[in-house]
Amino acid sequence: MGQGGEPRSGRPRDGELGAAVARAQDGDEGAFAVAYRIVQPGLLGYLRGLVGEDAEDVAADAWLEIARDLGRFAGDGAGFRGWTATIARPRALDHLRRRRTRPRTTALDQDVLDRAAPHSTHDQALESLSTARALELVRALPRDQAEAVLLRVVVGLDGPAAARVLGKRPGAVRTAAYRGLKRLGRTLAPEPGVTDAGPGTLGESK
Repeated sequence: MGQGGEPRSGRPRDGELGAAVARAQDGDEGAFAVAYRIVQPGLLGYLRGLVGEDAEDVAADAWLEIARDLGRFAGDGAGFRGWTATIARPRALDHLRRRRTRPRTTALDQDVLDRAAPHSTHDQALESLSTARALELVRALPRDQAEAVLLRVVVGLDGPAAARVLGKRPGAVRTAAYRGLKRLGRTLAPEPGVTDAGPGTLGESK
């Protein structure tokens, strides 16, 4: 994994996903189910990092819009991942606003978090991102870092695709992903005397 938050491996099913989407656009319901099965785990992980236990409800609403507007999509499998995240994201943020969630940042000491983390802690963070606990830790990050990590690592988008979802420059997303992974590394392998304050809500951007 590079410092910019680059996924260490590609998404080998993107070819299958692109073909399924094309067939679904021609009216093949079975192909749409294939596309759903490929995309849903990553999309649900992204939404869990944003809204927690309400992710499935938000995802269900997003998939209704995805199905309705499928004919408007143009692109390959990787592009479809980004498109679904673009649809799901505003629904998740609207959900957070409705809940009137107060943003919180992690309670870990800022000076500790800002120290350079060993590369191995980045790997440790990545290996743990599939767990519910790790997603809760991601939610405690500042919002820009949390979303960058989720889109790059969980959804599997490249820098430009993640930037399009977030409406930011690719360089800003790479930087946010790196900083978020550094924080996660320190949380998962903390300095002596540093304790985890527990999961919070999605933090505000810094």
